[in-house]
Amino acid sequence: MILELNQVTTIFLAVAVFMIGKYLNSKIGLLDRFCIPAPVVGGLLFAILATLLKTLNLVDVTLDTSLQGLFMLTFFTTVGLGASFGLIKLGGKLLVIYWLACGFLALVQSIIGISFAKLLHIEPLIGVVVGAVSMEGGHGAATAFGTTIEEMGVDSALSVGLAAATVGLVAGGLIGGPIVKYLINKYDLKPSETEHEMENPVLGNSENKKLESRTFMTQIFIITLCMAVGSYVGDLFTQLSGFALPNYVSAMFIAVIVRNILDRINGEIIQMKSISIIGDITLGIFLSMALMSIKLWEVANLALPLLVIVLVQVIFIALFGVFVLFRLLGKNYDAAVMVGGFTGHGLGATPNAIANMDAIVSKFGPSRKAFLVVPIVGAFLIDVFAMPIIITTINMFS
Repeated sequence: MILELNQVTTIFLAVAVFMIGKYLNSKIGLLDRFCIPAPVVGGLLFAILATLLKTLNLVDVTLDTSLQGLFMLTFFTTVGLGASFGLIKLGGKLLVIYWLACGFLALVQSIIGISFAKLLHIEPLIGVVVGAVSMEGGHGAATAFGTTIEEMGVDSALSVGLAAATVGLVAGGLIGGPIVKYLINKYDLKPSETEHEMENPVLGNSENKKLESRTFMTQIFIITLCMAVGSYVGDLFTQLSGFALPNYVSAMFIAVIVRNILDRINGEIIQMKSISIIGDITLGIFLSMALMSIKLWEVANLALPLLVIVLVQVIFIALFGVFVLFRLLGKNYDAAVMVGGFTGHGLGATPNAIANMDAIVSKFGPSRKAFLVVPIVGAFLIDVFAMPIIITTINMFS
């Protein structure tokens, strides 16, 4: 029996799956410890159930995910609107070093993914997906670029990307703490501060402002403006250059430009509290829809190559963090904590980085510099390097 679900039912299920994931995260300590996103938890459960029903020849569930692209476009636009150039000044030299290291990581991850894909005799674009796309990009980029690569004719790219992102996320949570603890013990590091100032520079001055319908609609106007202009810019760029530029990427960069123009006009126009809420909601829905539609039977054939490539990625980031980045950042306590954050979002997501650092500072002491630099770079600055690298590699091997 084939069960076809329409747009509305699919969105409802995506929200329901997200809520189930949230509930399970609150009840299962292991999921919470490794910061596994709620859409990943709920979406994978749905995908497993759908696979079992199909394997047993009971029901073949078909989802209408045609609106997934809209949610994805909205999310990446909110990321761009968070990229205020003024925040770079707050981090100073450490932020620039950390930012460049993240750009270098994106390049190496892409090289590792493509090289091992060729070595293991699988499609190079699958290697791209298991590179910076799913490692530093996490589930969001894996969904976005996996969909793009599938449209180029590479089956299972989305499923492989999401699987790799999940494995990377868990690995980042597993090795981050032990690496930092090793550095602290080896070099007898101590925090330079006595108070942990819990300030979130990513949200800016709007964090404590009251949400109002008028200002909220203003943010929606700005977001949809960037989405509309970005869509046309992406299509025009592709037509003129022959170089594929997904609309969500062009919308994100248009949003960066708009954010910094508006900051010069009036720093109060952009309300990051509202933008963050919209981004969180759209990210949750589009990730849920993506995970729900994973075809696990397609991933099974690539399980061993996938694990081999991810293992190499994990080994590289651990060695690079300990022997290179730690020294570049000053070889002190703050540098060690930032290495923990680097491991977290280099293999998964910024929340994973924050979780790694929080576990360290709660035991060894505060590091305000780490909590300033890592969220700013991990939240949006990394995309300035990662996006061009990913898009270039996709076009090189398409």
